[in-house]
Amino acid sequence: MIITNQKSDNIGAIASSLCLIHCVATPLLFIAQTCSITCCSATPIWWKSIDYLFLIISFFAIYRSTKTTTSNWIKPALWFSWILLFVIILNEKIAWFNFPESLLYAPALLLIALHLYNRKYCQCKTTNCCVNEK
Repeated sequence: MIITNQKSDNIGAIASSLCLIHCVATPLLFIAQTCSITCCSATPIWWKSIDYLFLIISFFAIYRSTKTTTSNWIKPALWFSWILLFVIILNEKIAWFNFPESLLYAPALLLIALHLYNRKYCQCKTTNCCVNEK
């Protein structure tokens, strides 16, 4: 818990980055797999479950970051990005709507950017920081 309390933005940015790498790597791995196997339905369970692991880690990183941030707008922006990522990943598993695969990258990139912004500008203890936003 000490790591989460002190480094929630770092953990959030890293988890979002790994999620993005996972999302980019998946199609490339399955293209490589088709060269050796004729059926692509043999996706390992652990590979499918990584999405949920990233969502759980990101949830707690965002929860902690929103408790310590001094910015009023960063809190809803982080939660909106996470909810959007959650809905897109859930939709990918359940297939409610047919979205382009690249749509998943936007909330992941936004989470990375928001965590890095929050870490740099909104965790300060001086008078010249995000706490002075109106």
